[in-house]
Amino acid sequence: MQIGVDSQRAVETKRAYIIDSDDVGATGLQFMLADELEVHQMAACADALSRASQAVDVILLGAEAAGAAGEAGLRALFGAFEGVPVIAYGPAGDERVAQALALGARSSIARPFKLETVRQKVNAQIGRRAVLTIPVVRG
Repeated sequence: MQIGVDSQRAVETKRAYIIDSDDVGATGLQFMLADELEVHQMAACADALSRASQAVDVILLGAEAAGAAGEAGLRALFGAFEGVPVIAYGPAGDERVAQALALGARSSIARPFKLETVRQKVNAQIGRRAVLTIPVVRG
């Protein structure tokens, strides 16, 4: 099912990795992004590191996976995917998200997720133009 998808974006071949052991958050993000991106879901940073030879356009890193990886694991992830934007996500104020941002993640998304916010943040990181919408108010 496609929800508010621009047909031009639906045929692009952009790839995203979602790394998180929290299946609820990762599956929600996958549902929100699958119409516009090729999405691969992984449970741990080590799984993503095993795929470092594949081209990827953006990585969404969950707080659970960031915490499990620790500082050394996050440095390894950022090093293996140098130049690939990483968006950390989790509850607002989560220290694991803050740690990921301090080590090199470019942006963050707070839970609960909103479809528009998630797509806007991802599109900004992969260099897609923002779709301008102007609401019409009838008075």
